[in-house]
Amino acid sequence: MTQMSYAAEASAPCLEHPFPLSGLLALAMTGFIAILSETLPAGLLGQISSGMQISEAMTGQLVTVYALGSLLTAIPLVTLTQGWRRRPVLLLAIIGFLLFNTMTALSQSFVLTLVARFMTGVAAGLAWGVIAGHARRMVNASQQGRAMAVAMIGAPLALSLGVPLGTWLGELIGWRMTFALISALTLGLIAWVLLKVPDFEGHKPGLRPGIAQVLRTPGVLAILLVILTWVLAHNVLYTYIVPFLAAAGLGASTGLVLLTFGIAALVGIAIVGVWVDRHLRNLVLLSLLGFGGVVWVLGFVGQSAMLVFASVALWGLTYGGAPTLLQTASADAAAQGADVAQSMIVTVWNLAIAAGGLLGGLLLTHWGVASFTWVLLVLIGLALLIAGGAHRHGFAPGARAVG
Repeated sequence: MTQMSYAAEASAPCLEHPFPLSGLLALAMTGFIAILSETLPAGLLGQISSGMQISEAMTGQLVTVYALGSLLTAIPLVTLTQGWRRRPVLLLAIIGFLLFNTMTALSQSFVLTLVARFMTGVAAGLAWGVIAGHARRMVNASQQGRAMAVAMIGAPLALSLGVPLGTWLGELIGWRMTFALISALTLGLIAWVLLKVPDFEGHKPGLRPGIAQVLRTPGVLAILLVILTWVLAHNVLYTYIVPFLAAAGLGASTGLVLLTFGIAALVGIAIVGVWVDRHLRNLVLLSLLGFGGVVWVLGFVGQSAMLVFASVALWGLTYGGAPTLLQTASADAAAQGADVAQSMIVTVWNLAIAAGGLLGGLLLTHWGVASFTWVLLVLIGLALLIAGGAHRHGFAPGARAVG
C-alpha cells in the first residue's frame, strides 16, 4: 500500500464530517497530562523531599524513572498493540495515568513511588505512540498537519502553564493532593475520549511493519537524526539557560524568561498549524536557522535584557511547532508504519532529553558556558544538513501529498 493510499484510507471515515476540534483537544489533553505527570515532581521537589523524608537528589529520580519508562517500553508496546482497535489502546494509556498517578499520591514507600512513576512513564510512551496517528485518522488527508498541531498543543501548554500552576497548587493543597487532582482530571478525560474521539481498526496483519522495516523506509532515519540533533541542542540550552541569563544580569528572571519562551512556543504552534500542510520543509529549515541565530546571539552578543528576551521569544517561536513538524514528516514518510515510527520518535526524543542534561553538565564542568555555543551550533548545523539533504524523502518541498 502506498503512502497516499494509506492516507486516503485512514481519513476515509471522516470525509463528510467537519473538523473534529473537540476530539483533537481530548488528544491534546492526553498530552497535557502526560507532560504534567512527567515534570511536576521538579516543581514540587522540596515538598516531596520533605514529605517522604528523602533527599532532593533522590526525589529527582522520580523524573528520571518516568523517562526510563517511556524510553524502554514505547517501541515494544506500540508494536505489540498496532493490531488492536485504536481507541481502547488510547484509553489503556489514559487509565495508566489514572492508576499510577493515584498510586503516587497515596504511596508512603519511596520504592513503590518509583515503581508508580516508571509505570506512568510506560503509559506516556504508549500514549505518545497513539496520539499522532489517531489525530491524522480523524481528518481528511489535507487537514492532517492542522490536526497534528491541535493534538500536540498539550505539551507546550503543560510546560508553560501547567507546571507553574501545579507548583502553585502544591504549595496551596500539598503535593499529594496535586497528584490526586491530576487523577481527577484524568477521569474527566476518559469520559471526553469516549464521547468525542472516534474508534478505528488496528492495522491488518499484512500491514503491520516491523521496527527494522519502518527504519529502512526512505526518509524515516533522516527524520529521526534531525530529531536527535535538534532536540539535543534544545535541551542543552533549555536545561542550562541560567548561565546564559547570568551573563546578561538576568539570573533572577529565569521564570519570566521561560514564560516568554512558553508563550512564544504557543504562537509557533499556531503558525505551524496554518502552514504545515503547504510548507513543511520550509518551516523546518527556517526553524533550524532561527534557532541557530538565537544560539549565536545568546553566545556572542546577548548582553542586554531586551536582546535576550527577543532571542528567547524567537527560540520559542521556532521550537514550539517542532513536534508537529517532525511527527507529521515522520508519519508521512512511514505511511502504514506511522505508529511504529512514532514510538521511535518517543524513544529518540527521550534519549535526546537525557543526553542534553548529560552533555550540558559535562560542557559546563570542563569547559564552561562559552563552550555551549560552539557545540550547539555544530548540532544545529548537522540538523540543517540532514534536513536539507532529505529533499526527496522526509522533508520534501511543496505541499504535502494528499492523494
